[in-house]
Amino acid sequence: MPVDPNGLALGEDTALVLIDLQTGILALPTTRPSSEVLERGVALAEAFRAHRLPVVLVKVAWSPDGGDLPTANVDRPGPAAAPPAAFSEIPAELAALGDVVVTKRHWGAFTGTELDLQLRRRGIHRIVLAGISSSVGVESTARTAWELSYDLVFPEDATADTDADSHAHTFGKIFPRIGKVSTTDEVIAALHP
Repeated sequence: MPVDPNGLALGEDTALVLIDLQTGILALPTTRPSSEVLERGVALAEAFRAHRLPVVLVKVAWSPDGGDLPTANVDRPGPAAAPPAAFSEIPAELAALGDVVVTKRHWGAFTGTELDLQLRRRGIHRIVLAGISSSVGVESTARTAWELSYDLVFPEDATADTDADSHAHTFGKIFPRIGKVSTTDEVIAALHP
């Protein structure tokens, strides 16, 4: 496989994993308009599909009775009840037949899900990871992926947070230590058949 000028080398062992680009999360106030994040997520997904590379859409959802909501004695708890089903809907412009859809119940997409199995059975060693929010779902997923020895690429412009300082910390301090920070255009340009 030829090496691209950005050093990303995105070939047949690469998958796109998009975190929480779903109705309820996209409605949150974010550092970058969520409409832009969704638009870039769609562009990435279309490019990956065109190269016949896996697209994984991760959403967060809980049982209607809320019995699987995370419980912890924390200062800032999460939801006390499960949101309505519409909260977890993936927008029609993003979803496509053949995508892998993973439902998580924690911040990170690997905890308690089949994400690692889905990736490894497809021969994936490299993940392009984006979504909302940078410092929570995306970073939690990234840290576990790095510990599982996946190579990581983070298109910064396809990612947002609800807090500017958290986003800056994640992209300035954490992601450069566990992967390559990039842009949507650079990732698309680096895809090889």
